[in-house]
Amino acid sequence: MDLAARHFTFGWRALLVFLTLGLVLESLHGLKVDWYLSTSLVTRRHMWTLAHSHGTLLGLLNLAFAAYVPWCLANRGPLHPWASPALIAASLLLPGGFLLGGVDVRGGDPGLGILLVPAGGLCLLVAVYLCCGTAPRERSDDPPPPGAAS
Repeated sequence: MDLAARHFTFGWRALLVFLTLGLVLESLHGLKVDWYLSTSLVTRRHMWTLAHSHGTLLGLLNLAFAAYVPWCLANRGPLHPWASPALIAASLLLPGGFLLGGVDVRGGDPGLGILLVPAGGLCLLVAVYLCCGTAPRERSDDPPPPGAAS
């Protein structure tokens, strides 16, 4: 599977999973399910909401990355080989850490799964940084802007 297809597939699947999670959370809230709305479980609710929002955002980012790949190959050359794996890792670690952190809440503190979040954040920063190296820049064959020194 080529790079763009991998990220299109991953992005749409991530959207399906995390939008479904959001609907489940809204349903639990709407039905006033006590084990979800209990004041002692505010941390769980917060962690799962963060998992939903980060997962949805990263699903969209994967779709944008998939659309960027063909443009990049046509205009800038190949992407850095670690950009794709770093984005996939971030898309799994960030929302996964929040989701797991909300599973085993003790005394208002999230579970150990929350330790995946900083690693996911670092992977996301690496992916974005590596994509910056292939971001559009002024092409040398373009005419200089008006008023530029020759």
